[in-house]
Amino acid sequence: MRPGYALYNRRFAPFSTRSAATTAAEIAHLIAGRTSALVAAIFFALVLAAQAQESVEEVALPAWSEPTLPSSEPAPSTEAASLPSVPEQLPSTPAEPLPSSSAPLPSSEEAFPSSSDPWSSSGNYTTAQTSVIGAPNSGGPYGGFSTKNIALGEPSSQPRRFYYGLMFTVRGVWDDNIFLSHTNKTSDYYFAIEPQLTLGFGDIQGRSRSYLRLDYMPSGLLYVNHSDEDAFNQMIHLEGGYSTGRLRLSLYQDVILLQSANLNSFIDTTGLWANLDASAPTRMNIFNTRARAEYDLTGKLYLQGELDSYTYFYPNNLSDYTVSGGLYLYYRWLPKVSVGVGGTFGYNWVDDPTPNQAFEQVNLRLNYEVTAKMALYASGGVEFRQFDGDRSTYVTPVFELGLSYYPFEATTFTLAAGRRIYNSGFEPGQDFTNTYVVGRFQQRLFHRVYLGLAVGYENADYFAADDNVNASRNDDYWFIEPSLDVLITRWLSAGVYYLHREDSSNAEFFSFDDNQVGVRATVRF
Repeated sequence: MRPGYALYNRRFAPFSTRSAATTAAEIAHLIAGRTSALVAAIFFALVLAAQAQESVEEVALPAWSEPTLPSSEPAPSTEAASLPSVPEQLPSTPAEPLPSSSAPLPSSEEAFPSSSDPWSSSGNYTTAQTSVIGAPNSGGPYGGFSTKNIALGEPSSQPRRFYYGLMFTVRGVWDDNIFLSHTNKTSDYYFAIEPQLTLGFGDIQGRSRSYLRLDYMPSGLLYVNHSDEDAFNQMIHLEGGYSTGRLRLSLYQDVILLQSANLNSFIDTTGLWANLDASAPTRMNIFNTRARAEYDLTGKLYLQGELDSYTYFYPNNLSDYTVSGGLYLYYRWLPKVSVGVGGTFGYNWVDDPTPNQAFEQVNLRLNYEVTAKMALYASGGVEFRQFDGDRSTYVTPVFELGLSYYPFEATTFTLAAGRRIYNSGFEPGQDFTNTYVVGRFQQRLFHRVYLGLAVGYENADYFAADDNVNASRNDDYWFIEPSLDVLITRWLSAGVYYLHREDSSNAEFFSFDDNQVGVRATVRF
């Protein structure tokens, strides 16, 4: 994970060296051990057993969905940022009360309508968060708009000029390793208070005309026995767009201020993706600015220009700042298929002793709406990175992949994978390639019960950014999170989840394993 703060085009002042992680006194007892495979087996057995009884009627609870790409706006380069937040369908808050037993539940098409834009960038819902207004993907494990949080879908509504949504989530969690320590693990209970506000004006559903949107989520973590670890996180997403028909302009700004070990996002606040670079409680700030311009040359050809500025700021370690730009030519090959080719270039300022770096990418891109129930996005290419000093050019593949699939009306599946380069905030003179894959699954049972499962894997492979540096660190991280949530009324849901995450590093100090059990309740206004 890499945050940032400085918004100026120069080096950061040097920061002090990272101190050793705090050694705790209380040894936690693992609640789950190696039971992850059994949990997954039981989960899928329940899904298969219940699939036959699923009717075509559903409760108006949004699917567990996360923002992705529209076919009209391909993703930026894998270096500049992951998937941008783009056209989405956002409903207004329904005013009607929960239907009585005599009133029919909405049909699957009404509750989960098929969309002509399969890559709508709706914000996302964790399984328990039943807001009818989604939030954009922001503050992913290494900054905003990460394809690690890819998914699709949210209910549609009649167009409205003004949108608003307020959601309030409270979680109670037991964590057996709050410091993500390799030895002497410390456990504690904590409470998370997570309100979320969404305001929108204009065409925030289709983004074919002018619009403006704001999402704000403060998050307070309160520990029972370690009050000195209490933290206050803030996530802000602002976006706007303007269209004249052939020309489409959009601007996105993310501010993510994190004080805790868990990396929260609008998508999932339980901390699925740990900060492997730090592998400890770490303050971090992220600032991302992205601008996009599309211009139709003909009925089948269009140009996309990209400009990105992103900063990862560690107050007491190594920070970095990057500016990049790109130009891509797209061809609408078939009604449901668009292909593009182009390049991205940029410059990366890093705190001493890591040298500054320049990079170039050549990428091919594909948007493919396979069927009404399946959509695919892919981007792949090669990056060439040069370093100030004597280090030779580093060449590596980069890619992004996103797949969404709705095999049944009550079933949602998403898959994402990617590879890109980051500067290390804790290993002087080193960068690392980050490769990941993550899958998410949600199944509705008995009309109001939602089973969820998230699994993911990540590899961080470090390499020297200077000739006089010996870089050998390699981390393998994985997680699994089954969950169960119940929609009690249209405005109230409650659920429980279990999270196991584990990092195996050849630098033993950074290895850890962590288990969490949480209960949560969400009220939507």
